[in-house]
Amino acid sequence: MATLTLENVKKSFGKTDVIHGVSVDVQDGEFIVIVGPSGCGKSTLLRMVAGLEAVSSGDIQIGGRRVNDVEPMDRDIAMVFQNYALYPHMSVFDNMAYGLKIAKVPKPEIEERVRQAAKLLQLEPYLTRKPRELSGGQRQRVAMGRAIVRKPAVFLFDEPLSNLDAKLRVQMRLEIKALQRALGVTALYVTHDQVEAMTMADRMIVMNGGVADQIGAPLDVYANPATEFVAGFIGSPPTNFIDGAAVGQSGGHRVGVRPEHMQLVGAGAGRLDGRAAYCEALGAETLVHVKSATGTQITVRQDAGHPIPEEGSEVGMDWDRENEMPFNAEGKRL
Repeated sequence: MATLTLENVKKSFGKTDVIHGVSVDVQDGEFIVIVGPSGCGKSTLLRMVAGLEAVSSGDIQIGGRRVNDVEPMDRDIAMVFQNYALYPHMSVFDNMAYGLKIAKVPKPEIEERVRQAAKLLQLEPYLTRKPRELSGGQRQRVAMGRAIVRKPAVFLFDEPLSNLDAKLRVQMRLEIKALQRALGVTALYVTHDQVEAMTMADRMIVMNGGVADQIGAPLDVYANPATEFVAGFIGSPPTNFIDGAAVGQSGGHRVGVRPEHMQLVGAGAGRLDGRAAYCEALGAETLVHVKSATGTQITVRQDAGHPIPEEGSEVGMDWDRENEMPFNAEGKRL
């Protein structure tokens, strides 16, 4: 186990800057999720920690040791990839043991470590199988087991659940989080899925165009987004953004209101009018999509049991002022 520190880390490919200076102190045993859309720089940031990409400027420290110029194999990290990266001709046991054999770990210790990891990951019945004989979830467990047996200071996960179906992703994210807690290891986890970030992270780094827009605990980020981008990216369905002038506010800014903080009322009885475009009845809740009188698309989330408006009908929308999130013209929270 170890701390991980990034000090103003930047990355450029030629004249193109892709990471614009990220700083964060990761505590021993902390689970940090780097989240953002495709192309935001999250995987590049992870690869710099792993040593797979060179740092253009800034420092990376693992356990207090500067590792900018240290080879990946000497950084005391283990990485779990999106595509599992298993050797197809090797058994599960040999896949998990391979790194230890290369490191010339004694055979009895290899046996013990692999058996312990297999028990932890419920892979004991599959140790003699080849990867092609396993399900996607089982292959991901093998990839995790290969990392666990190395007993690294830091775990790095690069979108490890992207190839799994929705139900298995839910199961695996619970397993990964429980495993990290049980091992007490420091972890850096990359995903584009904000639900994964919200449910797994001790803290999250929300990346936007190579910049860490906000770093914080999931619920703090959700409740107090620092930028319009964060407010729109974190939360499902995403935040509604309304021109401040449309709700009687001056200053040229926009107001964000989350769908769950809005209520449908009679036309003319709320702060904003519109026409119900379509409704998604999801069982426990209904998402009502409204085209406002100003042309803005608004989503209102309401619990099951509330009347569902007819498509095309006129509706009003209301919300408490305390739930408004004002942003300036540059997208910064006011």
